[in-house]
Amino acid sequence: MNQAHISQLEKINIPKSDLPRIVIIGGGFGGLRFVKRIDTRKYQVVLLDRYNYHTFQPLLYQVATAGLEPDSIAGPLRKTFQKKKNFFFRMASAHKIDPVEKIVETNIGELSYDHLILACGSITNFFNNEEFEQKAFPLKQLPHALNLRSQILQNFEKAVLKNDENEVQRLMNYVIVGGGPTGVEVAGALGELKKHVLPKDFPELNLNKMQIYLVEGQDRLLGGMSEKSGEKAFEYLKKFDVNLYVGKIVKSFDGETVELNDGMQIPSETLIWAAGVNGNALTGMDQKVTRDKRYQVNEFNKVEGFDEVYAIGDVASMKSEEFERGHPMLAPVAIQQAELLAKNLNKGLEKDNWKPFKYVDKGTMATVGRNKAVTEVFGKLKFGGFMAWLMWMFVHLVLIVEFRNKIVIMSNWVWNYFTYDRGTRLIIRPFVKKKYKAKKQAEEMPV
Repeated sequence: MNQAHISQLEKINIPKSDLPRIVIIGGGFGGLRFVKRIDTRKYQVVLLDRYNYHTFQPLLYQVATAGLEPDSIAGPLRKTFQKKKNFFFRMASAHKIDPVEKIVETNIGELSYDHLILACGSITNFFNNEEFEQKAFPLKQLPHALNLRSQILQNFEKAVLKNDENEVQRLMNYVIVGGGPTGVEVAGALGELKKHVLPKDFPELNLNKMQIYLVEGQDRLLGGMSEKSGEKAFEYLKKFDVNLYVGKIVKSFDGETVELNDGMQIPSETLIWAAGVNGNALTGMDQKVTRDKRYQVNEFNKVEGFDEVYAIGDVASMKSEEFERGHPMLAPVAIQQAELLAKNLNKGLEKDNWKPFKYVDKGTMATVGRNKAVTEVFGKLKFGGFMAWLMWMFVHLVLIVEFRNKIVIMSNWVWNYFTYDRGTRLIIRPFVKKKYKAKKQAEEMPV
């Protein structure tokens, strides 16, 4: 290794060790579970993430719709692993891998590894549409949720100042793209705000004029679940007066008007993007990256063609007869892959003792609001309503990282259930739309 590399490696300030070094990129569900399960008596473990916290992404929509505060669905990574020996965390953005030198390049320097675990997760898929990428609201990170919350509340504060009915309507219209779990949950949460919360906050506005639109390209909702679940979700959303457009696609959005592919135009300043994701593959091993930006891995989650480089979760594509396009981008997949990979590495590097990955689908669920959810357990038991809603709450509370977070979330849910109130309707950080003059300028702006 040359002197320039050595100088860069010293910047991250990881002590030398006789133990092999495992570097994990990403503190999501996969990265978090891997660190918990790996034996740090056998390895030095370094976790890299651009944030110093783990985000419980399934509840981002509740932060965005004023149901929960952001710190209730996030847990500090250092606190989570403060009792873990031989563990180090660095807040850094990884952007390139050198598999020959076994080096990860980050914004704070370079870091060498003996074993690399790619748990980078996924990014929003805008289908190469610059207009959507610049002007729509994604929902993948806590800053995204806070931006959307501010946008929603600011719109109503602006609406009470307007006399032009067209301007008021544009501020009170919300268009959601994507009829998967995220889109359905956002639509349901907005429906509850419209029905139970906002009329009390804004008595001078006619909240009946608030319109929520859900646009899905397929011919039904919840394409990853059964038709029965999709029909129930459709039925529940109709009770919230959500305008449902299936089999249609959003064609354009200029920041004031949403146009569908059939020519329909919806005046709105808020387009919420929940239409899909791509893997968050880094540069350096591009020849093993699929069209949806995921690494091709074998049954042991090893990236094909590279020594001691593994990928888990959303960024891994493990194809088989059962999963021809790879496993679904779901938290249970990432968790199960992380647990097995850690278990295999704890056994040593003799691959003969390793077990191949086999996904156990324990079920899928989505909530549409108070007492309304759909649940499928082991692909056989399908039900909706109050019991499905209780199961949804229980599963999410179990998976939340911090014990304090469980108490805070449970308290919020109980309070909301009996009062129909959401106490976090705060514009803490006002959202200001950025103006883009050209694609080049947008690319040069810091992220």
